[in-house]
Amino acid sequence: MSKPPVQPTMERVNAFSPPEEDTRVSSWRIKTIAALRIAFGLVWAIAAWLKWQPAFIDSFMDKVSGAKDGQAPAVQSWLSLWTNMFSMNPHFFACLEASMETALAVFLIFGILTNLTCVVGILLSLGIWSVGEGFGGPYKLGNTTDIGTALPYALFFGILLASAAGHYCSVDQWLTPRLGRFEFLASGTNGHRPRQLAT
Repeated sequence: MSKPPVQPTMERVNAFSPPEEDTRVSSWRIKTIAALRIAFGLVWAIAAWLKWQPAFIDSFMDKVSGAKDGQAPAVQSWLSLWTNMFSMNPHFFACLEASMETALAVFLIFGILTNLTCVVGILLSLGIWSVGEGFGGPYKLGNTTDIGTALPYALFFGILLASAAGHYCSVDQWLTPRLGRFEFLASGTNGHRPRQLAT
């Protein structure tokens, strides 16, 4: 009795694909992600430079308070909570925001502790969106055209985190093997070959 024909499996199909092509595609994607990380760091560097201007520091409370205009009562209560806290020392909180944005810029550009940087970036972006931008509101049909700029920043930080953006052209390549149990803070290779992205 003849045996049924063997169907080709996915592993066998992939076995016939040139490995050099797969390597080139993966390398291209890793380099592209690294370039996007550096470009994003430059964006944050510009934002940080603007935050260090005396005009921003002096008007920090006005900007936070202005986010309450036209908002729903629940959002106004939320913003009032932060406004009361910032009013204790506006200069300190303005410099704190500028310092955090400066650190994010440096860490992104040089790829230092990329995983930790992305998590901090997500939290800071959400904080700016929910306080400084008042959740992107007030939302009025015909007048509101977007949901604010900080929320997409948080989403992009999430993409960089999920794609291990510190695998290439970064200090993390050197730093990760030296972090020991804290290697999860960086996205280097820890002496192993970087995870290749699916083609």
